[in-house]
Amino acid sequence: GAWFTEVSKGRVICKSKPGRQHYNPMGVAHGGYASSLLDTAMGCAIHTVCEQGTGNMTLELKVNLVRPITEEVGELTVEGSVIHQGRTIATSEGRIVDANGKLYAHGNTTCMIVPIR
Repeated sequence: GAWFTEVSKGRVICKSKPGRQHYNPMGVAHGGYASSLLDTAMGCAIHTVCEQGTGNMTLELKVNLVRPITEEVGELTVEGSVIHQGRTIATSEGRIVDANGKLYAHGNTTCMIVPIR
């Protein structure tokens, strides 16, 4: 349920539209929905700076949910940006906002750079 709209070195943007299939029993999108979107955007941002023959895997993921996500919020924009790129470790940050720029969640990740087999 997400698609990329922009990919550049150190930054990616994707979009997603929440629906009832993402809801938890409380009637809002499950925290895993926002976590998955952020993990994808932040990890892909890191992948854009990896050398050929390498990729990355999430070591740590921190997500802050700041307001409920429901289908009424409409299309969401998820941005991931690299903060630090090292030889074996990279970090990035991400944000989920609505069409008006209202923040719904933000996060940080630490990824390990690994060879791709």
